[in-house]
Amino acid sequence: MDLGIGGKRAIVCAASKGLGRACAMALAREGAALVINARGEAALEETAAAIRATTGASVTAIAGDITSEAGRAAVLAACPEPDILVNNAGGPPAGDFRNWSREDWIKAIDANMLTPIALIRAVIDGMIARRFGRVVNITSASVKSPIPSLGMSNGARAGLTGFVGGLARQVARHNVCINNMLPGPFLTDRLRSNAAELAQASGRTVEQVMQERVRTNPAGRVGDPEEFGFACAFLCSTHAGFIVGQNLLLDGGAFNSSMG
Repeated sequence: MDLGIGGKRAIVCAASKGLGRACAMALAREGAALVINARGEAALEETAAAIRATTGASVTAIAGDITSEAGRAAVLAACPEPDILVNNAGGPPAGDFRNWSREDWIKAIDANMLTPIALIRAVIDGMIARRFGRVVNITSASVKSPIPSLGMSNGARAGLTGFVGGLARQVARHNVCINNMLPGPFLTDRLRSNAAELAQASGRTVEQVMQERVRTNPAGRVGDPEEFGFACAFLCSTHAGFIVGQNLLLDGGAFNSSMG
């Protein structure tokens, strides 16, 4: 299937590894021109080179902190009129809410709620004027099924979800579609680090924790980031113009509900 995004301009945040990298690679395979961002310059440049070599796509790497005004300004200077925006940022640490300060909460909300909103605000009017726009926010399965140890992530991402639910309906008539992707257990550094923390707290090995995740998931496995990237590319396609304000849960069936 031709997704119709060849030549479109895309910004992908936190794209040096994991789900962000998978989304960037999938968009590049469809012919999109990329601006990718992450904090670590070396890993980001390696990813940019790999995407170019694999797909032949144009890839501009902008290293910096997307949660800062300077980081966002640098990315938007490299791609001031994107057709596609994939919002992504690392989640806040796990722990007990009793130990989190106001500063911890503000940092989580800034990264996982206010930063995506700031980027949407910067690009949405241009998308409306051009009569095409796709915004995908990578949030978390915890939006539907909160994870007790990830309280800051639960709260910040749920706040973004509520905001998107209202805005998406306002701009859909202009062929601008905003949706969220909610990853469950995908084989990423985030999953490994969470497993390590849980293993330490429970007196088990990381391997035992990971095996439990596999055993208890209806799909019998954890997700491959590549399949997440393909789903993102479809939501960014010309064929997704009637998908508005939705929360696409990719968790292997872990969330048990008749209505998704």
